[in-house]
Amino acid sequence: MKTIIILITKILYKIGKLINKGSSMPGKIALKLCPKILTKVKLPKEIIMVTGSNGKTSTTELIYNILTQNGYNVGCNLEGSNQTEGVATMILNNCSLGGVVRKDALVIESDERYLRHTLKHFKPTYLVITNLYRDQMTRNGNPEHIYNIIKEAGLDDIHLVLNTDDPLSSLYGYKRDNDTYFGINKCEASSEEFSGVYNDGVYCPNCKHKMTYSYYNFAHLGGYLCSNCGHERKNPDFAVTSVDLINGKVKINNELEINLSLRSFYFVYNILSAYAVASLLGIEKRKIANSLSDYVMKNDRVQKFNINGAEGMLLTSKHENSIAYNQSIDYIVKENKSCMVVVIVDQISRKYYTSETSWIWDINFEKLNADCVTKVVLAGVYVHDLISRFKYSDCDESKVVSFENLDDMMKYVKENAKENIYLVTCFTDRNKFLDRI
Repeated sequence: MKTIIILITKILYKIGKLINKGSSMPGKIALKLCPKILTKVKLPKEIIMVTGSNGKTSTTELIYNILTQNGYNVGCNLEGSNQTEGVATMILNNCSLGGVVRKDALVIESDERYLRHTLKHFKPTYLVITNLYRDQMTRNGNPEHIYNIIKEAGLDDIHLVLNTDDPLSSLYGYKRDNDTYFGINKCEASSEEFSGVYNDGVYCPNCKHKMTYSYYNFAHLGGYLCSNCGHERKNPDFAVTSVDLINGKVKINNELEINLSLRSFYFVYNILSAYAVASLLGIEKRKIANSLSDYVMKNDRVQKFNINGAEGMLLTSKHENSIAYNQSIDYIVKENKSCMVVVIVDQISRKYYTSETSWIWDINFEKLNADCVTKVVLAGVYVHDLISRFKYSDCDESKVVSFENLDDMMKYVKENAKENIYLVTCFTDRNKFLDRI
């Protein structure tokens, strides 16, 4: 029976590739035929799982790249199918018909809500929890709700790799030993004052008393302390000790310098978590740094384009995730190039059709009032929600134009493309722009 199910999964996966369909259906059918199929196959010794609100896809790709460049034969769900069915497809597709996964390691991205279901079938060697933010409110509610859902996965016998700068993610290690922490130490790019529309780090997630911060890196990530219960930022095992976003360089543990292909705090955290995992696996530090330095992500979240000689950059943000949009905006402002910024919200969610737009109010659009931003183009079905949001921002109304119709938006962009262009949008809407180029 096991051999038949593996064979069916492989055939369905190949058919799906031919017709450009998703990779979750083969695993869904396999689990339907035999709910315990993943417990019947022999997995490799090293299994790395990555979950969290933001950065899990990029972190997964970075870990995969380090391992493959250093001689590992790796199985990975790089296609992004990160629910239990997609994970099943990847594992069974990498099995021999006898049920042996023919890989040295598995690197698995896991949806944070589905982690508890996936871990019923096997336990990873390491579990990376990147961060927990406000994310897709219709689906996820609030970050503490997701914290509790992840906790249901049963983490007691798993080595956790935690973001010590995030008071919620790091709480998984509260009064635990032998977990690993990564974080960015206070640096020139840090701030002593919080800058954002909302602050989820005001109260301790453990005891609900007010916390104090010595610095912020971005959002509520930084140096925190709860004087009531003692929950605090632990000294990281793997720390970025120097950050130069202007020149795109970071230093890890005061030893190794890594060049950044994308100069943002966001990307630094992804690199650091990948560095931590590779070090735990015993890969030489210099080899890890070489694999990470100047690495350009292949997940198409950042793409370059050209319109009438004007250079453009697509910065893809996660659906309904204000932190992701804020990081895109921070990147644009820190680049400090005279530019046009295009913001498209044409579809809210691929699954939940509620037209819920409250998350737009959590985006720090005020930063687009920077001198380098000469024009802001708002577009899409939800352009009137964007217009309402911008009326309450500090942006000069004279530099904001809006179009509900994307063809009209593109006509305007092409006619006025005389400088740098940045497109800020989500996965679903990005091709609506790129296809019109």
